[in-house]
Amino acid sequence: MKEFAALIKALDSTNKTTLKVSALAEYFNKATDPDKVWAIAILSHRRPPRPVNTTLLREWASELADIPLWLFEESYHIVGDLAETIALVAPPGKDAVDKPLHEYLQDMIWLKARTEEEKKEYLLTHWTQMDYYQRFVFTKLITGGFRIGVSQKLMTRALSQSTGIDEDLLAYKLMGNWDPSEISFRELILEEKEGDHLSRPYPFYLAYALEDDISSLGDIQEWSAEYKWDGIRSQVIIREEQLFTWTRGEELVTDRYPEFEQFIGLIPDGTVFDGEILAYDKGEIGDFNLLQTRIGRKNITAALLKKVPVILKVYDLLEWGGEDIRKLPFSERRNLMENLLNSPEIVKARENGLPLQLSETLPLDSWEAVAEARKHSRDMKSEGLMLKHKHSPYLVGRKKGDWWKWKVDPLTVDAVLTYAMRGHGRRSNLFTDYTFALWDENEEGGRELVTFAKAYSGLTDAEFRKVDAWIKRNTLERFGPVRSVTPHHVFEIAFEGIAKSSRHKSGVATRFPRIFRWRKDKKIEEANTLDDLKNLIP
Repeated sequence: MKEFAALIKALDSTNKTTLKVSALAEYFNKATDPDKVWAIAILSHRRPPRPVNTTLLREWASELADIPLWLFEESYHIVGDLAETIALVAPPGKDAVDKPLHEYLQDMIWLKARTEEEKKEYLLTHWTQMDYYQRFVFTKLITGGFRIGVSQKLMTRALSQSTGIDEDLLAYKLMGNWDPSEISFRELILEEKEGDHLSRPYPFYLAYALEDDISSLGDIQEWSAEYKWDGIRSQVIIREEQLFTWTRGEELVTDRYPEFEQFIGLIPDGTVFDGEILAYDKGEIGDFNLLQTRIGRKNITAALLKKVPVILKVYDLLEWGGEDIRKLPFSERRNLMENLLNSPEIVKARENGLPLQLSETLPLDSWEAVAEARKHSRDMKSEGLMLKHKHSPYLVGRKKGDWWKWKVDPLTVDAVLTYAMRGHGRRSNLFTDYTFALWDENEEGGRELVTFAKAYSGLTDAEFRKVDAWIKRNTLERFGPVRSVTPHHVFEIAFEGIAKSSRHKSGVATRFPRIFRWRKDKKIEEANTLDDLKNLIP
């Protein structure tokens, strides 16, 4: 743990990619194999389940620090991070025991099923045996909130430097459903095993947002355009008459989409599709909110399958006949995919309900036509357009040059700031997490503000400081960490999508809300109404 805590401290103290990669590579060169496996797991978001809830952690930490719980809570709201707060208030470590990282992680798995008293004894003992940074990292692992600004791509690059294995091959090895408590470093990284290939997906290729003028891409004839679908990015794998469905987040979700079992026997073995899982009812693509009713549901009932049917909208072919074809140009992969999905057998099966569709390319011959098609994206239940160079291979991770996403302009409304909370991390001393409201008629025939969205991004640091100072002077009430404020400021709120929702007081759910700009030119009476918002629902 001592070496791993030193690594996290080094990573946390720099924004330079080269220094982060160097620190990671040095760790992989020195650490024991079991610790390497768990470090890889942690940095690729494969942490064990949280063994203790945060309420108990706060109670036990305040007891250890010999301070009242209310003082701990106030400190927590100021610091903004639970693990950091505990590391700060706990007394200095004594009788230090430097257990290896993998033993601590195995302890956390064991701790999950222990009694509350056993958990408390374990935590108090270990908190008092660590210095500040070890205690911080240890508690981060306990809470499951371990985020340190290191992407899996950087970790893979460092691992490549340490082992001499190609980065793309390492990215592939780290995909899939492996368990750090059951696999060795040799099995995970150094060995090649035929059986591992069966269910393993490929690393996803991600597009950058197009920010320059679209004509800067050059000759339109070199590019392919299609709609950017708003669903769950997935790979569906068919090998040896078995089917596996993976999400971009490397979660195996085969059992949640049993409709896809129909592909077996129709789609040849050795086929891997890259596509989007979309809600699809009565011949139309549904919005993402409808799809959310199936996300995370482990018990997929017949009623749910009927209520929220789905399809796989396919836009790339990564494996064909058991061969990795990612290095082929996109146009060649596309031709293979079109020939398959437009074959008479598949067309007939699709007419009979096969949940498999091709993401059609748009026959556009000018950038002006592409821009016009983008304007109609929402009518197609899409987020915008994807632009792919016809000669591009299927790469690993986010790369610039060959794939671009050109999303539609966001929807916007002018809303009133009504509540605020402190931020996290470097913003923990500022009120930066805001709740916004719109006007609606009340029972007396007047108007009242009804909350509809929360947002915490979009302002500059200077603007956040100004709003924070105003909030502290204009607080009406406090509800724990939340403050209600005098309705005064209007902000333009942007969001990607909108749908009806019975779970929200406003009756509306917005997708990816954020602050677009501070409307200092508007009074609160000029803010939009709830009806204005509802009129944006397709």
